[in-house]
Amino acid sequence: MVCAGTRRSQAGRGHFGCTMRGKLVVGNWKMNGGLRQNDALLADLRVGWTAPAGRELAVCVPHPYLWQAQAALSGSAMAWGAQNVSEHAGGAYTGEVSAAMVAEFGCRYAIVGHSERRALYGESDNAVAAKAAAALAAGLTPIVCVGETLAERETSATEAVVSRQFDAVASRLGDRVAAVVIAYEPVWAIGTGRTASPDQAQAVHRLLRKRLGGVDADAVNVRLLYGGSVKSDNAKALFACPDIDGALVGGASLKADEFLAIAHA
Repeated sequence: MVCAGTRRSQAGRGHFGCTMRGKLVVGNWKMNGGLRQNDALLADLRVGWTAPAGRELAVCVPHPYLWQAQAALSGSAMAWGAQNVSEHAGGAYTGEVSAAMVAEFGCRYAIVGHSERRALYGESDNAVAAKAAAALAAGLTPIVCVGETLAERETSATEAVVSRQFDAVASRLGDRVAAVVIAYEPVWAIGTGRTASPDQAQAVHRLLRKRLGGVDADAVNVRLLYGGSVKSDNAKALFACPDIDGALVGGASLKADEFLAIAHA
């Protein structure tokens, strides 16, 4: 299936072309991994990724493995990052990890506001915005996650929910929002095997692109990723949509062959 947005773009009626933005695929290991299996996975990725022009590949690993990712991927064509950072720069926040600490491991990216953080740990829109600001202050590129639950989609609240989540970050960052990456992850498609259709995903990405343009002219070139049961067999159709610039990949990023196939889609 080809998204409707692609047909419009090919006919000269699209919104914003993605050629200048390039594609970005980011693996989110979540709370998975171990020293031995990480070594094998990172080695396979380093060897298998040839970095075609206009494409970038990265992995976001649990905090204890940042040193391992740095050691394995330094000097390669791949980037790495963290799955979360604190909104605080430092102090009496036992168990927290600051963005500056993460940056010391050579990270380029930090995921903030993942749906699991919002749902399981009660992270508010304002907290996510503060984490995005903290990541930027430390020289990291925040990957800001937004997305609706199944109940919200079924009650036609997708646009309102995604807009609210985006607006909290845009309000905090102002024109600095042009320096982030945004990942649309419909909660109902994460780890469920269900995937938003290309048309469904493109519609939300088009909404985000429009709101970015309303904040800052440069922000329309922010890369927008789709996350939610992305696999090699659906990646090509998703990436063909004019406002989808790549993917935030969960379980499939733990298998080198599958992750690389998605990145090359």
